[in-house]
Amino acid sequence: MRPQNRMTLPLPRITRREALCHLSTGSLLALGLWPGCAHAPDAPSGSFHFLVINDTHYLSPECGVWLEGVVRHMKAHPHVEFCLLAGDLTEHGRREDLAAVRDIFTGLGLPTYVVIGNHDYRAQSNQDRSAYEALFPKRLNYFFKHRGWQFVGLDTSEGLRYEGTTIQAATFQWLDQHLPKLDKKRPTVIFTHFPLGPDVTYRPKNADDLLDRFRPYNLQAVFSGHFHGFTERKVGEMTLTTNRCCALKRGNHDKTVEKGYFLCTASQEKISRSFIEYKTS
Repeated sequence: MRPQNRMTLPLPRITRREALCHLSTGSLLALGLWPGCAHAPDAPSGSFHFLVINDTHYLSPECGVWLEGVVRHMKAHPHVEFCLLAGDLTEHGRREDLAAVRDIFTGLGLPTYVVIGNHDYRAQSNQDRSAYEALFPKRLNYFFKHRGWQFVGLDTSEGLRYEGTTIQAATFQWLDQHLPKLDKKRPTVIFTHFPLGPDVTYRPKNADDLLDRFRPYNLQAVFSGHFHGFTERKVGEMTLTTNRCCALKRGNHDKTVEKGYFLCTASQEKISRSFIEYKTS
């Protein structure tokens, strides 16, 4: 018997972006890929500069004097428009220490956007962040827009815990409610305390679940602290970093001795950054 001819249907063609959407967030990070989205047709024009500092760990008046010097150092950079402070403002979460850090960075003369770190909870009281919330109202989960860019500050803490942490449900509830308010095509930046880059020390166990919410967005950069050391992970067009601490009485986990902050430039939907070391005599 002769075999019957069978019609072979062409396989459907899918785009690279559609293929990436079928991979888990963990797989995408492992492969160094990110689906993102098409850039905004009216991309932000011009450029601007901003600062990112993390882990100031205010402990005593001597720390205040040192941080005042850091702020003077930061003010020497021209045309900077705001500052991100990525958690662990203090060592023990005391109200007077948080107030001191707030007042010192007010001296910068620029908008300063903070997120909470595990050391900003009251010591010996795992869930007490009342002083932080009173002194930095509406600074747990929030976003702001600047020159066509979107910046999202997120609470990645779990009380005083510093390792093996899980980002709390309230952060995911906030994301599910507020992310639809953002433009998926506008360049977007996340800043957190706990690191989100793959395989970075102290990364929360459910960091992939947070990043998964941003898969349809034009996510360009993630700035974090907690791990006192420079790390960089490139995933597609997105770069996830941590930096050395900028504290008088705390050292770096990566055994480096430099203290400082990032000076960043946003231009043409891309961010470049330089580490600026702060030295004292």
